Amino acid sequence: MKKKINNFSRGITKRSDLPAAHAMLYATGMKEYDFCKAQIGIVSNWYEGNPCNMHLDKLAKKIKLSIITKDLMGFQFTTIGISDGITMGTSGMRYSLPSRELIADSIESVIDSHHYDGVIAIPGCDKNMPGVMIALLRLNRPSIIVYGGSISSGYYNGNKLDIVSSFEALGKKNTSKITEEEYKNIIKNSCPGPGACGGMYTANTMASALEAMGMMLPYSSSSPSTSKHKQIECKKVSIYIKKLLEIGIKPKDIVTKSSIENGIKLAISLGGSTNLVLHFLAIAKSANINFSLKDIQRISNQTPVIGNLKPSGSFLMEDIHMHIGGMPIIIKYLLNEGVLSGDCLTVTGKTLFENMKNVPNIIFNQKIIYPLDKPIKKNGHIKILYGNISPDGCVAKITGKEGTIFRGEANVFNSEEEANQAILNNQILPGVVIVIRYVGPIGGPGMPEMLKPTSYIMGSGLGKKVALITDGRFSGGSHGFVVGHITPEAQSGGLIALIKNKDFIKIDTEKNTITLEVNDEEIQRRKKLWNPPSLKVNKGYLYKYTKIVSSASEGCITDQF
Repeated sequence: MKKKINNFSRGITKRSDLPAAHAMLYATGMKEYDFCKAQIGIVSNWYEGNPCNMHLDKLAKKIKLSIITKDLMGFQFTTIGISDGITMGTSGMRYSLPSRELIADSIESVIDSHHYDGVIAIPGCDKNMPGVMIALLRLNRPSIIVYGGSISSGYYNGNKLDIVSSFEALGKKNTSKITEEEYKNIIKNSCPGPGACGGMYTANTMASALEAMGMMLPYSSSSPSTSKHKQIECKKVSIYIKKLLEIGIKPKDIVTKSSIENGIKLAISLGGSTNLVLHFLAIAKSANINFSLKDIQRISNQTPVIGNLKPSGSFLMEDIHMHIGGMPIIIKYLLNEGVLSGDCLTVTGKTLFENMKNVPNIIFNQKIIYPLDKPIKKNGHIKILYGNISPDGCVAKITGKEGTIFRGEANVFNSEEEANQAILNNQILPGVVIVIRYVGPIGGPGMPEMLKPTSYIMGSGLGKKVALITDGRFSGGSHGFVVGHITPEAQSGGLIALIKNKDFIKIDTEKNTITLEVNDEEIQRRKKLWNPPSLKVNKGYLYKYTKIVSSASEGCITDQF
């Protein structure tokens, strides 16, 4: 007897007491014989205003056509996305991280309310990936993620460009390293078409991790947005969603503590974004898996960095596709070397090890991926630091190029804008620790990324001469001696709120400590004098967000109550 795979949709299509619902389904184009078919929600983060997302509707349409050939019903819908690149350094960036929750909530709302049997999600930009993953875990019905793919590199004067090239160009122009004309040409040529930002920034970090976790088909994370491989993937995905429906494999069968560790290990080995910390804490919470900052530090300690990828390295995701052969070649290498666990289930219905059987072995005649016995860094670049500045933990991104210990006088700013102006006006002296505060989940609100100040620092030639700490977070494109996610945040009365100019701060990533070198008596005196500033917003979504968001050390989740 053929197994029923319309386990959820039959709650509408097979009920005789829902004539209006049936009438509306007929209006969508369904025929009577379609009422016995499984229904798949095909959700993309499509919108025209961002290159990361502007092509996703085309991919969704190809997937729907493929779905129909497998005797399934596919219903397209879209959810939101926020362009980090466009909003960066503006008040709009406050919505970026909170959009993760809106994405998850909206997908959960549509799929659950309409009783769809499965989900195919097509994310593009940074928060899209964790947003859809959180939703799929809440829903826990057969699901596959199809990554929109990364952008092609731009070119100017024989140099490869990407989005961070344009950010750093301003710092270079400001210090007369490039002309106004060169500056404009870099901007015009940095982003040549559709796809997510090309380096191992947040979008590609999360896509790589989700592939290693088993929630994407092999090669999804590394197939560029405009490649024929991405088109083929859109056709193949219908085979696997039907298989998942028939076997009954759900996201919580795939997302386990072991598979989460696989995802984080791959991302760290490639030099991925610090945002993976926030997102994996939230993903684990949605999967009901006990997972904390200490787990991330343990994994980072065990994982060498072998990816020579931007922002700290030289190459882009397209280079993994063109010169390595795709992400599965790297995954297979890490499996064979015992870094990853091969017995985790994936969306193919097979284990990660089984998926890699026919994948070619890596060849080390290139400079993109290094062998484990000659790594770029012997352990991970992500460090979880503790100390009086951050008793609940904070996140440092230390590749080794910038050193491992930094001690300097504090140069304190109560907003990103103030810090940006000081950097661009050449007011930052070598040897200082820049402090940007009141930009946390509540104080920001929304914990905006500090890509502008880090890019200006790098562009101004201060990358190895200053450190930056913040209760905000960093873009995957940020590099330098940077520490973010400081908790408790300034708005909640964390010690970062009490730091004064000229105080000495020591950051030691060998001992994993961050210390304000001020005695306890003086700290207590300052604490008595401190009063929290008024919230920056008093209405709308961001105001609601400030009332329910958890701290960065807990993943900035909003469903913890």
